Amino acid sequence: MAREPRGSHEKRAPGDGDELSVPERLDLAVMGQRPTLNAAEVAAETGITIDQARRLWRALGFPEMGSERAFTEADVQAVSAVMSIVDSGTLDFDMAVNLTRGAGQTLARLADWEVSTLALRVEEIESGDEATGSRVSSALRLIEELTEPFELTLVYAWRRHLAAAVARMEAMGAVHDDLHTVDVTVGFADLVSFTALSNQLDRQQIGDLVEKFETRCQDVVSVHHGRIIKSLGDSVLFVLNDAVQGIEVAEGIIQVIGRDPRMPDVRVGLASGPVVPRLGDIFGPPVNLAARLTAVARRNRLIIDQATADLLPEDEFESRRLPARPVRGFGLVEPVAVRRR
Repeated sequence: MAREPRGSHEKRAPGDGDELSVPERLDLAVMGQRPTLNAAEVAAETGITIDQARRLWRALGFPEMGSERAFTEADVQAVSAVMSIVDSGTLDFDMAVNLTRGAGQTLARLADWEVSTLALRVEEIESGDEATGSRVSSALRLIEELTEPFELTLVYAWRRHLAAAVARMEAMGAVHDDLHTVDVTVGFADLVSFTALSNQLDRQQIGDLVEKFETRCQDVVSVHHGRIIKSLGDSVLFVLNDAVQGIEVAEGIIQVIGRDPRMPDVRVGLASGPVVPRLGDIFGPPVNLAARLTAVARRNRLIIDQATADLLPEDEFESRRLPARPVRGFGLVEPVAVRRR
């Protein structure tokens, strides 16, 4: 039977109550409620142990609050929703914590992304005709206008990606007995001399460069039915189900990054083989090898491993083994250069 919160707390709209500090005003605008509960009270209202409450809170990515009144009725409702899934037997508590951790890590990055974008918009507003004379007022207005439509977009995007992930799992199930392992082509694209370049740029220029790099890579990978697994500022890790599409993505990234005189040069490595998808990431030798191959590649060039070369149609591609060289973690490796016939 689903758990229901045993208590209720009055919601407070922004502007209610005593005079608030700027952080408190912004927090209230986002959450819609003032914190009135501590962790022990949340646990008591939802019928879970204090240890379970702490595990869920840590899984979301937040530090423990002890006896501090840092929680609202929304926290009670969220915990109750999670525990209703556990009580129904659909998931055990450890699985629920695992999914909570995934949501926490993903949404923390999304929130940082959103705030940095809104901060730029606030600066634009306050330097233009719509200026209010208060950055806080402009921020509060943006929060009020964007929260509901962005929530709808967030749920829509999650459902779309969930449907795509289920389809990938179903496709793997048709050819694999082990759904924990999948054969893919892994790509790694790395900006050349990014550290040295970043020392010459101001913070705004670095941010613009990284955003442009990630956006262009995302566009190229998406067009060829691939997925960006993660980005690390000056590099991106992507995965595809087909080696030919991997070549097309690599060529596309070199074209939109390396051939643009306003962007740094780029190196791309591809490796193919079995990987283990876990926690939104992928693990296995092809991941490490693709990253290592970028150190071997020349500027604005692609280097692949022999496994990827073996998957390419011989009538479309010509491959050439390069001299063996030491690759960290793999010993001596013979990288492969490839070109279209």
